[in-house]
Amino acid sequence: MASSTKNLIKDIIIIVIAIAVIWFGLQAVFGTPNPFYVVSSGSMIPVLQVHDVIVVEGNTPFQDVKKGDIIVFYSPKLYEQGKERVIVHRVSLLMGEDPKIVRTRGDANAASIAGTDYPITEKEYLGKVEHVVPQVGYITQILQPPINYIIIAVIIGVMVVKHFAGKEKKKIEFQYTKDKLVDGDSNDVVENNKDESVSDIHHKGIVDGDSNRTLDNNKDSEYTKSSDKDESVDGDKKEL
Repeated sequence: MASSTKNLIKDIIIIVIAIAVIWFGLQAVFGTPNPFYVVSSGSMIPVLQVHDVIVVEGNTPFQDVKKGDIIVFYSPKLYEQGKERVIVHRVSLLMGEDPKIVRTRGDANAASIAGTDYPITEKEYLGKVEHVVPQVGYITQILQPPINYIIIAVIIGVMVVKHFAGKEKKKIEFQYTKDKLVDGDSNDVVENNKDESVSDIHHKGIVDGDSNRTLDNNKDSEYTKSSDKDESVDGDKKEL
């Protein structure tokens, strides 16, 4: 009983450490304290649905944000009041360059909303949307932060691992196919050499046969000449 309890505690500690490593690792990779947000309204339908989880990348500087990017930011009006309401909308207009100011709009909204969609400056900017995980946000209806975000982090971590594992598998399969093709080409070369060797043998046989026939003809010619010579000698003897 004590042994099973120790094993259970050990497994829990391992799971907690693994989750912590994944959580802090993803924070470091995406460059933001909170890489995950759950879509809570339909203002970005059909691109983003309610309960979709968006993965936010904070490594993209605000100065690099351009028209068409989907960004996450604080509502400028509420932010001035000390409230932090997070919004995810698409950049629709660059309003200024020094300092940079942008206007956003929800894809499903008819127009931009003053105080909500603009003016967005660097201080309200949180990051750029890089990935979308459909419908995982239903977890937030059951669990409270930070447990829900930790579970989401685990799910994203598994997806990332599978993604890179799939790439590695494709790389190995490609290398195997390449090696197989090389071996096939080598076999073709060997077979071609064999065919050429057989052709050479047949050719040699034909040449040897022609040589034998030529030799036989030469022998017959020499025999004929010898016979003619003998007849000539016999004829001369008769005349004598």
